[in-house]
Amino acid sequence: MQAGGRPHVVGGALGIALMPQDGDDAADLLRKADIALYRAKEQRQSAMRFFEPEMDRGVRERDRLERDLRSAIEAGAIVASYQPVADLETGAVRTFEVLARWEHPELETIGADRFIPIAEDAGLIAALTDSLLASACAEAASWPSDVGIVFKVSPVLLGDPGFGLRVLGLLGRVGLSPNRLELEFTESAIVRDLQGAKNLFDGLRQAGIRIAVSNFGTGYSSLYHLQNLKLDTIKLDRSFVDAMTTDSGSAAVVQALLGLGAGLGLHVAADGIQTDDQRRFLVQRGCTQGQGRLYGEALAASEAFDLVRRDKAISMHGRRGR
Repeated sequence: MQAGGRPHVVGGALGIALMPQDGDDAADLLRKADIALYRAKEQRQSAMRFFEPEMDRGVRERDRLERDLRSAIEAGAIVASYQPVADLETGAVRTFEVLARWEHPELETIGADRFIPIAEDAGLIAALTDSLLASACAEAASWPSDVGIVFKVSPVLLGDPGFGLRVLGLLGRVGLSPNRLELEFTESAIVRDLQGAKNLFDGLRQAGIRIAVSNFGTGYSSLYHLQNLKLDTIKLDRSFVDAMTTDSGSAAVVQALLGLGAGLGLHVAADGIQTDDQRRFLVQRGCTQGQGRLYGEALAASEAFDLVRRDKAISMHGRRGR
């Protein structure tokens, strides 16, 4: 169809429930058709879906998780764990990425990839972020002053006008220096809201907080965007790291992105480092920081502190990264 002088492609989604196999009550049939419609919309193109019993189970489970998540946030039951980010030359760990962990009393451990989207859809992501970030910053404040944390921020919060002020407020309350905090945003989120990102980043960087962009190389950032946003760190996507030692195309992309980062005066980190071959490949091409299985999985706060203390006691010749 034409609107405003431009063509627009219009699609449709259809959810279907049948009688008698799906029920014989009108209200229940409409509810089930609506559930099927929700699944059809998830396909992001014109589609129709028939109701299936597992759809209902999925909706009920999600509703339960949303209720439990709300209670867990209020009770502070979602806790931070810390994944080491190491200097690729020395193996020294001076930064930890904060990850969310939810030990559900009945469902055991629920991964962040499962409950973060629910928090975003239910309008709970700001409360969850504030609680988790405050806890992580309070823990980090008790660590040596040269140890920092990296915190991933939901794309939803790019449009939250109060987010930056809340971050600065909690840093003041827990006594953590802003230069020990790095906030990480995905490249795709920044590209979707460049002006919102710039407004937020300018205020945070003026306060001393560092800004990182993750999944770098998978989105559509231009050189202009990178310069205009005044970033501190870019993180290579793990898909490139996985393939770079066996695929020449991925190796060329990594080489180009590392050169781009160096040319712009940015720190470059790599995600998903699993082998020493990958570490050497990155070091030879100028990458300075990285994380992944080679440097250990996420740790509790006390374990992260112990790791830092051990690092300080080890000579440079004994570093794990060599």
